[in-house]
Amino acid sequence: MTILQAIILAIIEGITEFLPVSSTGHIILGATIMGIKSNNFVKLFTVAIQLGTILSVLVLYYKRFLKSFDFYFKLLVAFIPAVVFGLLFNKKIDQLLESPLGVAIALLLGGIILLFVDKWFKNGTIDQTDEITYPTAIKIGFFQCISMVPGTSRSAASIVGGMAQKLTRKAAAEFSFFLAVPTMFGATAKKLYDFYKEGHSIAHDEINLLLVGNLVGFLVAMLAIKTFIGYLSKHGFKVFGYYRIIVGSIILLLYLTGHSLEII
Repeated sequence: MTILQAIILAIIEGITEFLPVSSTGHIILGATIMGIKSNNFVKLFTVAIQLGTILSVLVLYYKRFLKSFDFYFKLLVAFIPAVVFGLLFNKKIDQLLESPLGVAIALLLGGIILLFVDKWFKNGTIDQTDEITYPTAIKIGFFQCISMVPGTSRSAASIVGGMAQKLTRKAAAEFSFFLAVPTMFGATAKKLYDFYKEGHSIAHDEINLLLVGNLVGFLVAMLAIKTFIGYLSKHGFKVFGYYRIIVGSIILLLYLTGHSLEII
């Protein structure tokens, strides 16, 4: 992987991580187009650059994270289902990551759902994340677990889960951002632990790639979050639904025409 390729993947990660379009599906497509070969470091890189996007949430919403300890407990409760399901089905999830057909189908089905989400859940009454109860938090956490199927999108699953619990689009999106912090940090820590446990090490040039990737991911995610919240509040999810259907169709077409789509 070159510096330029690392920057491009980080841009893709920064834009798509908090949008309901599946960062996994986009990274697959981006890496395939650039001809990046999968190896242990590349697999680590695509997860570890999430630290930069996590930092963007902490910076943009730092006041919210300093507001009360009750907020942290609610995030912890919402995070628990991901921990349980992640540990139970870790190997199965890795197998799913090797299925480009599965990613394409998840993108398409998720896109169709997003076309109707605004109609299904148009009467949200909870407009502030402070109003979220513990039962609501854990229900959103279970919805987030759906995103363990590659191509589903963590943000899409958790936002739809929030709207199903009477959150407005804005409140559901913001809680999804907050929930990303423990979820993505946990996933990165687990990936780093497995990487070193298997006896791998990071070379000096690879450290530089990780630093550049996280910096670019941080800056891009800052812009993506601000833009997404404003757009979502005014226009809803339909455009993201159409976009997912297009991307899913592209991946499906590449797969059916015999192109190599190695999941990284």
